[in-house]
Amino acid sequence: MTAFLHVCIGGALGSGARYLVSLWALRTLPIGFAWGTFFVNAIGSLLLGFVVQFALDTNALSPNARLFLTTGCMGGFTTYSTFNQETIALVQQGAHGLALVNVLATVATCFVAGFAGVSLARVVAGG
Repeated sequence: MTAFLHVCIGGALGSGARYLVSLWALRTLPIGFAWGTFFVNAIGSLLLGFVVQFALDTNALSPNARLFLTTGCMGGFTTYSTFNQETIALVQQGAHGLALVNVLATVATCFVAGFAGVSLARVVAGG
């Protein structure tokens, strides 16, 4: 039950953070591209890569802390379903090029961000 609560609390915090990043993107960045979703998925990939690698390289995170941060916080923060729906909406609007850019940019950026998180964790952990 304790693990379940860690995931639930982390998910609530991650979802709240996603909402705040999306609000910032809507108020700050040009309309027409899913900037909020792009940023949360890229940041989430970086942070998830970091947390997972850091947990593998050190004993600094308990199993509950790992669940809180990964399944909870990052699970609530990142959002494949929103990325998918926004891409479908672009296709339905006839913005096929922008939809393709969204897919390629998101996948490439998240992949690089994930590796950056792993690399950063290795540096921090001394490995």
